[in-house]
Amino acid sequence: MPRGRRRSACGMASVWALASASALELVLPPAASAEAPVQAEVVYTADLAQPIRGGADRKLRYLDNLDLVAEADLDALVGWHGARAHGYVLVNNGAHPNTAAGSLEGVNNIEVGKAGVRLFEAWAEQDIGSQGALLVGLYDLNSEFYALESAGLLLGPPFGIGTELAATGRNGPSIFPSSALAVRANLRLGEGESYVRVAAFNAHAATLGDPGGVDFGFHDGLLLIGEGGLGRQHARLSLGLWAYTRAREAYYSDPADPDPQRRHARGAYVQGEFQLPGAGESAFQAFVRAGFSRGGTTPFAWSTSAGLFRAPVLAARPGSSASLGVHYAGTGRSFRQEARALGQSPASSEYTLEATYSDRLADWLTVQPDLQLVCHPGGLRGAPAALIGTVRLTLTLP
Repeated sequence: MPRGRRRSACGMASVWALASASALELVLPPAASAEAPVQAEVVYTADLAQPIRGGADRKLRYLDNLDLVAEADLDALVGWHGARAHGYVLVNNGAHPNTAAGSLEGVNNIEVGKAGVRLFEAWAEQDIGSQGALLVGLYDLNSEFYALESAGLLLGPPFGIGTELAATGRNGPSIFPSSALAVRANLRLGEGESYVRVAAFNAHAATLGDPGGVDFGFHDGLLLIGEGGLGRQHARLSLGLWAYTRAREAYYSDPADPDPQRRHARGAYVQGEFQLPGAGESAFQAFVRAGFSRGGTTPFAWSTSAGLFRAPVLAARPGSSASLGVHYAGTGRSFRQEARALGQSPASSEYTLEATYSDRLADWLTVQPDLQLVCHPGGLRGAPAALIGTVRLTLTLP
């Protein structure tokens, strides 16, 4: 049920080099039946990640994440027709793999800057007619906006949401691990999967568990976002636009200028996923997306990614799945100006190659090794590429 997160010449190394990295994910099934008005889910993830080549060191790093999620049918509970509620608590601890990788974008989708317990989501949603719905509360932007299902197996944060948007805001937009108060309206078009949705978020992402708790002041203004999508059998295409209502200090200003520049961040993205011709349900799923931002408030001006997903990979292994992905993040003019001012040689982009494989070895056990190769880490031309290994095990109680 968690809907968030859901990251010189470089070559891809063998997946078997991951013997030194591991992870653990524990999933507890809902205690109630599918018809119960309240559903709960508990997921525990513990990762061990280690640089295999390049990077700042060879330390083995441990980090973990606990998801506590509940869904309530308010119609069944209290007779509130067409309404539902959702709560999501995050508990995060552990080390920081990106300390070794040195990436601007990150290499692990459960890594956080500060350990702690956070109320990630708490919202209520009301149906409006047969096609619409209105949601209010603490809400994860990436649960519905700028998200691709076929990229969900990859561990790199850039495959979860475009870097050029993820880096905006004082504390990031309303995405893992800190959310913000929001209002979201959704309208389904026809009987298929086409839709239009819009949302307004507090531009300062802060929730219970963050310093100061939930921000009710809205002093940073709003982040406005809209997305429209067309859905057909085996194919989806969507386009999004976003903008902040208040200007923020530019990423880099001339130190001699007594008044730092302030700019409005805004951008757009397009993304699609589709099934390639193949063997029915086990055919390859492909995804591609690109986004750009204007305003110069982050290190990035644009990003693009593409990849493949297949499940099952082998007919003899019905629980197997695999994914390959590549992600580029283009550095912005402000970032390159700052790098040159510091005597560094900036690169035009930082890019990541990722390969991952997941296999259910038993009804209760799944293993997922993962490799990520980060090129031009830190957006610097002379920085050596970093190869990071991780293995994720999933244990499901019967």
